[in-house]
Amino acid sequence: MKQLAIFTLLSIAFSLQANAQSKKKKDKQAIKEMCGCYEIKFKYAETFSPDIAYEKAYDYRASALEWAELVEDKNDKVSIQHLLIVNDTMVVKHWRQDWEFENKRVFNYESKNTWSMTDLSKDQVKGQWTQKVYQVDDSPRYSGSATWIHADGKHYWENKIDAPLPRREYSKRDDYNIMVRGNNVQLTNYGWLHEQDNDKVIREIGKEDELLVQEKGYNIYKKVADDECKIARDWWKENTALWKKVRQEWNKVFAENSKVELKNKVDDKRLYQYLFALDNDATNDEIRTILNKFLN
Repeated sequence: MKQLAIFTLLSIAFSLQANAQSKKKKDKQAIKEMCGCYEIKFKYAETFSPDIAYEKAYDYRASALEWAELVEDKNDKVSIQHLLIVNDTMVVKHWRQDWEFENKRVFNYESKNTWSMTDLSKDQVKGQWTQKVYQVDDSPRYSGSATWIHADGKHYWENKIDAPLPRREYSKRDDYNIMVRGNNVQLTNYGWLHEQDNDKVIREIGKEDELLVQEKGYNIYKKVADDECKIARDWWKENTALWKKVRQEWNKVFAENSKVELKNKVDDKRLYQYLFALDNDATNDEIRTILNKFLN
């Protein structure tokens, strides 16, 4: 009887482990489905403000062609670099998303170009994936941990997290300073969708957050033939060595600091302008020297 009980417990344990591995495999496959060539449509509309006198901003619409390159594919990490194609002739390094399984270290946006490194417990991240989003210069943007859901034919991940103003607004507006992003990443029959329910918030030290207005957003990624993004694929092959070094130096910055605060400009130039001017021959020391100029 005792041997039977032990055998039963072992069987349950092996079954649970197998199910966890199968779930993780589904998660990774869902994440990697976001790679490829996409026609993208961006749609945003402000919806509700608690202040009836608030005048809602005009709806935002834009479109683009973008290549999503699988940069890293490890057991517990998937990294995807997005490359924007402009007028079919020019490639611009765009945002990057890293997905890390049961990751315990995230960066939280505070305000004024400042992120704090936060450690989560093992129980908090069990079975979860952290999405870490980086800007065009590989500086941090936002990160959050949540569970991928696979049910009723749907595959999605959702999270709510503080973030800087989006690029479409940060140079145009100063009436709020935090975007609380409600992110829903979901696979679709045409590609994938980044659906957003965002709060534009005014945050001041010693005061409760004040909601300025809410916003609904859709980034619609429609998959097209990879050949349509050939120029971006070729560009990445030519420039991948440089950006690998940049990622290496940023990883050191994150490991060495509990808080990262960045200057907007140095000598009237932004960080990406310095990094975009480099080539594959740039050394790690040269890259770190540039990063140090922007680190407070």
